[in-house]
Amino acid sequence: MEEDLISKKELLELTGISYGQLYRWKRKQLIPEDWFIRKSAFTGQETFFPKERMLRRVHNIINMKGDLSLDELAEKLADTTSFAHAHLSLSAAQLLERNIVSKRTLDRFGDATTGGKKYTFDQVVHLVAVDGLISKGEMNLDEADGLFRTLTNNTSKFAGKSWELFFIRKMGASFFLLAATPAELIFDEGTRLVSRLSLTDLLEQLNGKLN
Repeated sequence: MEEDLISKKELLELTGISYGQLYRWKRKQLIPEDWFIRKSAFTGQETFFPKERMLRRVHNIINMKGDLSLDELAEKLADTTSFAHAHLSLSAAQLLERNIVSKRTLDRFGDATTGGKKYTFDQVVHLVAVDGLISKGEMNLDEADGLFRTLTNNTSKFAGKSWELFFIRKMGASFFLLAATPAELIFDEGTRLVSRLSLTDLLEQLNGKLN
């Protein structure tokens, strides 16, 4: 089972960034070295990237580089805690105004979690994760219920460490796995990785909407 990949050529065409920018960001460690994956293709050896994570990272770099130098941005991306708004407290109205979470997700998960009170930082992260997968059509609402329970009941066990979520399906059944980063999981044949989310990715996404 492999994560969806995107070729370097497709990435450059889709995002509009140049070859020089891509490798300058690599040298500045804005993009992890292990995201550059060399694989055989009909044209010979080509470079591929984990599609979803790479597109999200490029989007965040483009959005943030106007306010930060590349060195400052690299430091910020490397330090997950720099994104953590420990005292964050947002109301449902604020989440909607900033387009952080959709009303559909808030209607289903919000009141049950907070009883109408403001949302903590961890709660917002969980809502962002669920909302993202629902919005992309990658899970149904029953699966979203399972994901929300998994995040709510288990992410606190990582105690300040970064984690990754693996959403997989096999023979029509869906499963969620949480693992400390970096995680290298191997599944048997017939298992499909629907989505892979990391806490870092979610914090990058959230930070972009809070600033």
